[in-house]
Amino acid sequence: MARKVAVIGMGHVGSTVAHYIVANGFADDLVLIDTNEAKAKADALDFKDAMANLPFHTNITVNDYGALADTDVIVSAVGNIKLQDNPNADRFAELPFTRKAVADVAAKIKESGFNGKIVVITNPVDVITSLYQEITGLPKEHVIGTGTLLDSARMKRAVADRLHVDPRSVAGYNLGEHGNSQFTAWSTVKVLDQPITKLAKERGLDLDELDKEAKMGGWTVFQGKKYTSYGVATAAVRLVNVILSNALTELPVSNYRDEYGVYLSYPAVVGRDGIVAQSHLDLTDEELAKLQTSANFIKEKYAESLDATKK
Repeated sequence: MARKVAVIGMGHVGSTVAHYIVANGFADDLVLIDTNEAKAKADALDFKDAMANLPFHTNITVNDYGALADTDVIVSAVGNIKLQDNPNADRFAELPFTRKAVADVAAKIKESGFNGKIVVITNPVDVITSLYQEITGLPKEHVIGTGTLLDSARMKRAVADRLHVDPRSVAGYNLGEHGNSQFTAWSTVKVLDQPITKLAKERGLDLDELDKEAKMGGWTVFQGKKYTSYGVATAAVRLVNVILSNALTELPVSNYRDEYGVYLSYPAVVGRDGIVAQSHLDLTDEELAKLQTSANFIKEKYAESLDATKK
């Protein structure tokens, strides 16, 4: 069965997602969509020029929403990164732009007859994931945000650097909003088969400092190059592959949690049918309070966005 993926929004992140897919042969068919058709066409030609030197072939279609009808996974990388250039390191700075753009894109996705899964990168990701689900009418389990899959990776990198291990040797999660109210759930973090809380005492690690490093990782990258691309694109493509291959992998992604009544990042098992099971972590009271604060913040911003899109 042919694997068909679409990337909507061919900026820094979308084009990195598309390149990762093409270079690794992760899809047989790739649809590229952008309001700047010249950019999407240029990327498509650039990828075709790469194919003679690649071990894989990918069929590429440009700016055809009709091609989404039989697409397996759509990646939304719609955004305006210049709006992030603010002193507050606030992903919500993009919301007035992205909620309008996404309302338009989501309506076109619905019109195409698309019935696959949507992976959302567009910021602020939890609110935008909710908007996609609301407008397309797809089941909540089929619309997933990359969420703190990226922030958890940043936390693993920060911890791994201190303990001189590979980041894949660090287990655990950042939870909540992919934004300023997220936090590292240290009760879930283990390294060298030891709880990080125990190792922190033994090795003199400052967990608050590591939490901040994970939270501000994107901002640090942004300050250096005025966008982020590789970390988030890799998280998104990992999620796409888990869906395509029905890998049934537990990942901290933005998914709809009934008990909070909102999309937020919390581990869930992902497969071909999107979110196939939700995890239940044994969090501390302090962590539960932080998660509730994050949920309330996302809910409030989502309500504002719905009002704005209806005006």
